[in-house]
Amino acid sequence: MRCVTAVRTSVLPPYAAHLRVYEPLAAFPEAERAHWQAYAAARGPDAGAVEQPVARAALEEQRAALAELVGRTPRALPERESGRAFVRLVDGVTYVCPWATRLRSWDALDELLESAPVALLDTALPPATRAAAEADRERWLARYPDARPWILTSRWEVPIRWFLPFGEEDRCFVPAAPGGGEDGGAPVPAALFYLTPMAQARRRVARAYRALSAGAGEPARGAELVGRWLEEFHPRSLVELDYGGLVHLLGPERLAADRSAGELEEGLAALRAGDTEEAARAYEGVTLRWRQVLAWRQAN
Repeated sequence: MRCVTAVRTSVLPPYAAHLRVYEPLAAFPEAERAHWQAYAAARGPDAGAVEQPVARAALEEQRAALAELVGRTPRALPERESGRAFVRLVDGVTYVCPWATRLRSWDALDELLESAPVALLDTALPPATRAAAEADRERWLARYPDARPWILTSRWEVPIRWFLPFGEEDRCFVPAAPGGGEDGGAPVPAALFYLTPMAQARRRVARAYRALSAGAGEPARGAELVGRWLEEFHPRSLVELDYGGLVHLLGPERLAADRSAGELEEGLAALRAGDTEEAARAYEGVTLRWRQVLAWRQAN
């Protein structure tokens, strides 16, 4: 029987997708392993089946982030690292994806520095605040030089390179369910995500890179970036691409019809077979679709 997380809330998550890695408990050093083992035992899994999304826990993460901002003086990053994580249980094995909120805040600050107008940036985060955050990062990285986030986030789109670790068989679409009933709850939103073992993800990315490296440009570079990030984790991990809040932007019909990973996989197969025309058609089709979604960012 399929397990579906019922998320009944009037608060919608931001229009952002997430690429996550869930590592087995054995991948963590002893002290961290004890923490995550106790955490998972106390809370239970956020998803107890492969086809179940972690939507409820994702909303908890968003609410926790908002709570940090309400009633406080704005700051560049949390004072302490989060001790929370997404937990999946697959075939009796517990997998953990730490939120690593502080580390991800540093990465988000870098992105903000590159994209925000200087006047807006200085108003929201004064130079002294940013300088203190950067000094904190340098001290933290000196202590933890191998630190890396378990979660990557993209607003308003799914980067094309994020589909490379997945195939059509990894796709899981959970349709929306109507609300009402005895509890009078709100409708349960749809979810769309891909989940695959790390070994399969690395294999697909490596094959994609070999096929794409014959040409120059962004596709090959994208495959290289994803491959390098995946190499940082335990080989028995799980890799998940979650459309997150984008499900509310795309709507049920678009979600049901979306086959981005499968189309890209077909395009790469055509490229390996020497059919460059079909490969270009598939790649351009997926790219155009997500450019149209990204364009909504400018709508008002």
